[in-house]
Amino acid sequence: MKRASYWAMAGGLLAAAAIAWWATGERTAQHARAERLACALPEQAASSPHPGMVWVPAGSFDIGDTVYPEETPRRRVRVDGFWMDRTEVTNDEFAAFVKATGYVTVAERPVDTMKNPGLPPELRQPGAVVFVMPNEVRGRGDVNQWWRYTPGANWRHPGGPGTGIDGRGAFPVVAVTIDDARAYARWKGRTLPTEAQWEWAARAARPEPMPSHEQPRNANTWQGLFPVMNSADDGFVGLAPVGCYEPNALGLHDMIGNVWELTADAWTPHRGADPAPPDQVPAGMRPAGAAQQVIKGGSFLCAPNYCMRYRAGARQPQDADLAVSHLGFRTILTAPGP
Repeated sequence: MKRASYWAMAGGLLAAAAIAWWATGERTAQHARAERLACALPEQAASSPHPGMVWVPAGSFDIGDTVYPEETPRRRVRVDGFWMDRTEVTNDEFAAFVKATGYVTVAERPVDTMKNPGLPPELRQPGAVVFVMPNEVRGRGDVNQWWRYTPGANWRHPGGPGTGIDGRGAFPVVAVTIDDARAYARWKGRTLPTEAQWEWAARAARPEPMPSHEQPRNANTWQGLFPVMNSADDGFVGLAPVGCYEPNALGLHDMIGNVWELTADAWTPHRGADPAPPDQVPAGMRPAGAAQQVIKGGSFLCAPNYCMRYRAGARQPQDADLAVSHLGFRTILTAPGP
């Protein structure tokens, strides 16, 4: 997701539209299946040295995939063992960090006009990009049809002013940037996973050949025709609380789907790839030198007709200073294994 693309959307900055999507998504999910505000996670062993984390053993595997150019070339990498959060960081967990430190997220601060020169006044307001389900679309080449830069949107108000996280403490925190994620990780005495660490964990530490590219059934993705119809067969139109779907073989929940996850790695396209996937980024130039991070895992917006990045080997760039409503993170700890 790129910041510069959204500065052309001054005519579409309607917080009311974001609120309408937020409410509509809630109602639709309840009709599909009674939506849960929390999911029961299995208890970890009392003897676990790092509660809330699981051990990812060391190993070697062929990183990457072959569906999109930026996933190639596949190459052999070695990963040492590490501990990883078994779920995405939640609103409750992030709120505890903010309460303890007084931290203010990037989306709550004035926009850095030195990095983004020439912005009109309304686009200098603190905010985040919010997904708004459109009634109709004219092709899928212009993502401005369903993404809105919304002043006042941030981790406390993920859908913009008028929305909130009360009662949603078990949902993954979103509208955070790489700086926010790093600050939280430092406070916990941890770090963010590298792309290789994240992918190895998502593969459940298995070096065998690539899994099927079919849409996963046990994950929060988009069922239907993106972006206008979501049947919510998985029980949720939008975000799901952490841990609502079965974990992988390591005990990690939501490594695929729900929210994209930040990694520690700066974005560098693989050989033969464009700087960003053309079906994900609208036309427009990025600011010179704008930093980007690798994000992994796909989100509740990934569908067979669009994105198809609900795979461990998929990757995508994300502007470092742009908060969005489908992006979160989890942390890792380098410490001896069990």
